[in-house]
Amino acid sequence: MFELPRGLKWLEQTSAGREWLQHLPAQVKACVDRWSLRLDQPYEQSQVSIVFPATMADGSPAALKVQFPHKESEHEAEALRRWNGQGAVKLFAVADEHHALLMERCEPGDHLSAAQPAEALEVFAQILPRLWIEAGEPFVSLLDESAEWIKDLPLFWERAGRPFEVKLLEVALEALDTVRRNPRQQILIHQDLHGDNVLRATREPWLVIDPKPLTGEREFSLAPIVRSYEFGHSRKQAIHRLDWLTAALRLDRERARLWSLGQTLAWACGDGNVLPRHVETARWLWQA
Repeated sequence: MFELPRGLKWLEQTSAGREWLQHLPAQVKACVDRWSLRLDQPYEQSQVSIVFPATMADGSPAALKVQFPHKESEHEAEALRRWNGQGAVKLFAVADEHHALLMERCEPGDHLSAAQPAEALEVFAQILPRLWIEAGEPFVSLLDESAEWIKDLPLFWERAGRPFEVKLLEVALEALDTVRRNPRQQILIHQDLHGDNVLRATREPWLVIDPKPLTGEREFSLAPIVRSYEFGHSRKQAIHRLDWLTAALRLDRERARLWSLGQTLAWACGDGNVLPRHVETARWLWQA
């Protein structure tokens, strides 16, 4: 038997979450039997899916991930399959009926978020181009996803009690509208590539985990890094990340700024809980 990580306790507050938790032990056992695994206690960092350090029958290390089904992780396995270990963890096997993935385990597994900001930017600059591969179906497009942000953001803003000035809301919507008008080349991107989703590994120095894949333009990839407060939360630090990465990767700074502004504010109150640091970052990007 395993202990549920604290980060998954929120699932007990919803009917869908409680149902998933009720069936989780059977799902895990089915995966253990199917792939002949030996599991250790799950990682405490588990937040949406549960992830176990695993040992396969031949003694080699692996990681078992059983997903709480949700929109953003729908095509995670396919993204890992397409990347095929290039900058990201390798996918070994999938059990669709259990929403389970058997993957490469990152060892020692330290998070990039604990690294110095300058080192982290270098790592992102090396990894990102390796993830930017041509892709289409079955992935959701950034154009479709951002259309949902434009539709939902004013509603979420109202429901949250208008937690920031209406001008910032208008600027973010205008930013999204501007970049959507003339889309650039569409490639596979990880829309949540922050420091906790890059781990120190053995096969390569750092590997990406937990993709929330979209097809979109390269400039959008910088949004989660620009707002990564673990690397410093100030106007100067956020704008430095934007400037440094756009220069190093030869990207269009203005498009990266607009995408970062739009998505950061869209994610600031998307689930009803306002994230003040996201709002602050959006304000800094407004005048950047």
